[in-house]
Amino acid sequence: MSDRTHTSHPDIEKVLLTERQIKARIAELGAQISRDYSGRCLTMVSVLKGSVIVLGDLMRSVSGDCCVDFIGVSSYTGTKSSGVVRLTLDLRENPEGKDILIVEDIVDTGLTLHYLLENFKTRGPRSVETCSFLNKPSCRKVSVPVKYVGFDIPNEFVVGFGLDHNERFRNLPYVGVMRSNGGK
Repeated sequence: MSDRTHTSHPDIEKVLLTERQIKARIAELGAQISRDYSGRCLTMVSVLKGSVIVLGDLMRSVSGDCCVDFIGVSSYTGTKSSGVVRLTLDLRENPEGKDILIVEDIVDTGLTLHYLLENFKTRGPRSVETCSFLNKPSCRKVSVPVKYVGFDIPNEFVVGFGLDHNERFRNLPYVGVMRSNGGK
């Protein structure tokens, strides 16, 4: 595995989290989730699109039985949160009676996760917990519980490892900070 600590991409100012750091932390989260859900079948719900890459690696790090489903929500335009969360794709399977782990790419304002938690409360799951690859606690507009956190990061606009800017940069194997004029 390469461990890029610098970038040659012209739109990335700096690498915040290397590929090696990311892989190690996801393995740790997978081990913790495996212990917490031992003997139970976990349904991991990926919040599209950003968490798909994290979900893939996280699922491979979980030793117990798990299923996957997807939910789509939107609250961003470019780099700005609109403050309004809307459902763009609903779950394929009924979550009633299941142990649900919502997997997010990033929690910043908390609005999206709050919306999802309220939505799941009405659907009768056995349990609902949350996992976020990245966490920006300084940006919270609403308090939300995040049981499993990959990394707390500063209030900078980041891309890579699933996170995008106008659908670009998701494929970067690291998390980088965008240049102020990047992504045009």
